[in-house]
Amino acid sequence: MSAGRSGTDGVDGLDGSGWGPDFEDDDSGAVVAALGRQIKLWRTAAGLSQAEFGAAIGYGENQVYKVEAGSRIPRPEFLDRADEVLGAGGRIAAMKEDMAEARYPKKVRGVKKLEDEAVELLAYNNSVIEGLLQTEEYAEAVFGNRRPPFSEEEVERRMAGRTARKQILRSPTAQPVFSFAQCEATLRREIGGRMVLRRQLEHLVEIGQLLRLNS
Repeated sequence: MSAGRSGTDGVDGLDGSGWGPDFEDDDSGAVVAALGRQIKLWRTAAGLSQAEFGAAIGYGENQVYKVEAGSRIPRPEFLDRADEVLGAGGRIAAMKEDMAEARYPKKVRGVKKLEDEAVELLAYNNSVIEGLLQTEEYAEAVFGNRRPPFSEEEVERRMAGRTARKQILRSPTAQPVFSFAQCEATLRREIGGRMVLRRQLEHLVEIGQLLRLNS
């Protein structure tokens, strides 16, 4: 399978999710809701109220309520502390990877799945540095340039999806043939400022060396 595309990676809506589940995604919502029910069962079995449990793990009662109701995706540190306080023996902490996947919409998980399964990844971009090659600072600048502007939560969602997708470049199990073509203008356009672009160009050199070593 080959995956190829050209476009404006970073402003196309395919880059992630935050800490609220995508309610249009039944699969993601079901996983988050199931975890919430499990945490509630562990908490009640421990004889703790939501307020007591929240205080024990360093979160507010309202946050605990939202997690148990399936309306908020718990952060990894929430799950680690909950597992420790409730004595779950790793059963709650083990859901961190599932929650990470639930952070971004179903269509993004579909894109990542295609990229993970592809034998070739071919991409051309004439507006910004290709998303899989972007540094965190550069990506934040790209999202920040969007008009009308994204909310802070939306930027966080998109950054989460971008980070998840970029893992393929360093994955020992998924090693497709990569081919990235950039319009020269994208290498000169100072998105985020001169130092952000400089670090981005240095990153491109680093990734190029990494991909040659893995080829």
